[in-house]
Amino acid sequence: MDYPFWDTGIGYGVLMAVISVVHVFISHFAIGGGLYLVVAETVARKRDDTRKLDYLQSLSKFFVLTTVVAGALTGVAIWFIIGLLNPAATEMLIHNFVWGWATEWTFFVIEIAAAILYLYGWKRLSAKNHLVVGWIYFGAAWMSLFIINGIIAFMLTPGDWIVTGNFWDGFFNPTFLPMLVLRTGVCIMLAGLVALVVAARQEPVDFRKRIVRYNALWGLLGLIIILPSLFWYWASIPEGMRIAAEDMMPLPMQSWNLIFWFGGILAVLFIIFGLIWRTGLKTGVAIFMMAVGLVWFGSFEWFRESIRKPYVVVDYMYGNATEVALTEDYREDGLLAHMGYRTGDDGADLFRHACRSCHTIDGYQALKPAFDGTDPEYIAGIIRGLYVLKGKMPPFLGTDAESELLATHIHGQVDQRHLGEIYGLSGTALGEKVYEVRCGRCHEMYGYKDLSASILGLSGEDISDLLDMAGDIAEEMPPFTGDETERQAFIEYIKFLSQEGDLP
Repeated sequence: MDYPFWDTGIGYGVLMAVISVVHVFISHFAIGGGLYLVVAETVARKRDDTRKLDYLQSLSKFFVLTTVVAGALTGVAIWFIIGLLNPAATEMLIHNFVWGWATEWTFFVIEIAAAILYLYGWKRLSAKNHLVVGWIYFGAAWMSLFIINGIIAFMLTPGDWIVTGNFWDGFFNPTFLPMLVLRTGVCIMLAGLVALVVAARQEPVDFRKRIVRYNALWGLLGLIIILPSLFWYWASIPEGMRIAAEDMMPLPMQSWNLIFWFGGILAVLFIIFGLIWRTGLKTGVAIFMMAVGLVWFGSFEWFRESIRKPYVVVDYMYGNATEVALTEDYREDGLLAHMGYRTGDDGADLFRHACRSCHTIDGYQALKPAFDGTDPEYIAGIIRGLYVLKGKMPPFLGTDAESELLATHIHGQVDQRHLGEIYGLSGTALGEKVYEVRCGRCHEMYGYKDLSASILGLSGEDISDLLDMAGDIAEEMPPFTGDETERQAFIEYIKFLSQEGDLP
């Protein structure tokens, strides 16, 4: 909270995903592609396979242009964007792992130099020296992965670092090894996947069929490594986080399921176009397969980023850059007192620093649909009880007065008409909407934190009394502040469920 806030109309999650997934896709191909080239060249030279060496030379040009140019540009873009989106977390990672980053940058320089030497060394270096350069490239590239993997895995599972603050405790954290094996498998799989794009245009047909099969086997080998390491990775995530994701966070679990679906699709495509019908692999098919691989990788990265909610570094810093260790200071002094830069509009500043890292008003993860038709008192109650809502949000660490300021700011930007007028509903249908808006954030009917056993079968008077007591039942529960029409519709809805068990 010591930094100015970057206000952009694009959702932070979308902006980060677009840049990071593309970069990570390229960087993993850069590692796996380096291994692919040097292994394939070693075999080709032993067999004096000049046609395959020509293919590898053309592939190395595509490889270097893609990894050195696009990889470097998107890498710089990642540093640029994380510095804008969450400068506090970026500062923390740099300070705690400064020597790790310095070592990685050294390997990166070696990697770039070796890649350029490898490309231009086909006609200038002896076969032995050319292979040495190739192995140096792969070694440096994989060591970059080794180091960055430790820092990225730390954000989800900092382990004993939370207590000791020791570099090595944070680096060799509980998910370090499974993620390293998983990402190594990804590198191998992507090497085969991207090489298929170049292989699809090779002539003659007999050679194309041979190299397509070879590349498909690389892809399948990567998938074989990936599958068990995914389960190993899942098992290494603390149990509480896994349970919370399964119970409260549908998005990470949807992404997790997509990993297996798209992995299966890739396996089928590798088998069909790489082993069975090799002549069917045209450039368009190869590009489609690469797109599937990009979606697969995006699903994994989305899962990895999402499951650590509400933190950016688990148990140390929340996604909105508030530090867990400063919780009592925030609550005593207020969030505004800890903001290094303020605009003069306190409600807007609170929204930017407490909410905007994940939510917009009417765009990405919009708040407007959640609060249309409500009032400042209800919104303030929800803000104070954020930490119990489905979806895992950080607690609001400001004062009660600040929660009211924030609620007023949000209320001023939503539809202030009654729910019935907004949605054109009445009776039981309106009651269902009232329940969804005012109760469903914490209690899904017949689902998460189900209340059906407690409220179904009550009389209308008992339901009304329960609504009157809502704000007193628990500290985190907002009062029922709907008008009389919404109250009667709510009662009608609950009585209907009591009689019928469901809506028509």
